[in-house]
Amino acid sequence: MKIEDEIKQKTFKNAYQKAFINVVYTSGWLQQQQAAFFKPYGVTLPQFNILRILRGQHPEPATISLLIDRMLDKTSNASRIVDKLEAKGLVTRKQCPSDRRTVDVLITDKGLALLREMEGIEGGEVTGIKNLTDQEAQTLSDLLDKIRG
Repeated sequence: MKIEDEIKQKTFKNAYQKAFINVVYTSGWLQQQQAAFFKPYGVTLPQFNILRILRGQHPEPATISLLIDRMLDKTSNASRIVDKLEAKGLVTRKQCPSDRRTVDVLITDKGLALLREMEGIEGGEVTGIKNLTDQEAQTLSDLLDKIRG
């Protein structure tokens, strides 16, 4: 559906305003789609993101600062998210033996199993991204990179 129909606005100041509003609206829409997908699994998007990072590090541990550096949402509180994942048994946390000020975070077998169960979310199969061709997805990605450029 066109952005004009979604927000019931017929005109925009210019193409840049329309594109900006469309990106912001679509970001929120994608987050709602993902939240609905994550709900049955009992995790949020930031928790899923932390689990993905830890899976990529596995079997090596990650520090909180590494998690913060790699998170998609830089405003998320990584320590609080790790607390919640630890309470669910999806990660473990222990003091780093070589640096007592650092905490090592590891994904558990239960966390790895949950990610296997959730296969498909990273490829966009549960969002509107699947409506794009491979070339369109690459073009979109290139344009988003250019915006942040």
